[in-house]
Amino acid sequence: MAERSIPDKCRILISNDDGIESPGIKLLEKIARQITSDVWVVAPDQEQSGASHSLTTRRPLRARELGGQRFSVDGTPTDCVVVAVRRLLRDKAPDLVLSGINMGGNVGEDLNYSGTVAVAMEATLLGIPAMALSQDYDDGERIPWETSEAFALEVVRRLLRLPWPEHTLYNINFPGVPAKEAGGFAVTHQGKRAISDNLMDGVDPRGRPYYWIGPARETGEAEPGTDVAAVADGCVSITPIYLDLTNVTVLASLKKLFE
Repeated sequence: MAERSIPDKCRILISNDDGIESPGIKLLEKIARQITSDVWVVAPDQEQSGASHSLTTRRPLRARELGGQRFSVDGTPTDCVVVAVRRLLRDKAPDLVLSGINMGGNVGEDLNYSGTVAVAMEATLLGIPAMALSQDYDDGERIPWETSEAFALEVVRRLLRLPWPEHTLYNINFPGVPAKEAGGFAVTHQGKRAISDNLMDGVDPRGRPYYWIGPARETGEAEPGTDVAAVADGCVSITPIYLDLTNVTVLASLKKLFE
């Protein structure tokens, strides 16, 4: 397995899917500056939650310089990584990409839809080590950003001690509890939730029916050892996500079938 190391004096690129003005990205920038002074922020100019790994290909993109090595882009989270790496930072590519801190958890099936995780995926595809960070919370409740602030720097620094495995990103989720109530770190695998119907329907003022996809409603118990279970138990979940999507077991069977 090919691995790479991250230099002590590294350049960090930060992005997200909640937008350039989100509290989570400001907190992540604060944390990154405790690692290096060479921090760049390139993020969507508007919220792009649920954008997944989409690219904008049918219109031009525009980047706006905000000062202090911060830029907004009128596109998706993935667009932001491409614009940053290919143009804004082409003199020196980032050594590390940090995405988040997302307002809400990204566990289980969330990884398929999350723009936060997509930032880390795109960086990984470009050969740059990356982490996605998310702060869980209950709808209608205060977001415990102090939990992210208490644990994020330590988890990032610990992961930076390791040689970086090829095709791999780290997905980190902070539990939706006060920092003093958190149960420490849990190394997990991606879980699967039993999700009930989260599609709402209604009629607009002109009498036309509409459908609205809402937050996932979970049912049942989470499998132990998963990101879903760890966050539910009040732990900081750390999951290595591998981007080679090949099902190796099925591959072997197919080779026998088609030889």
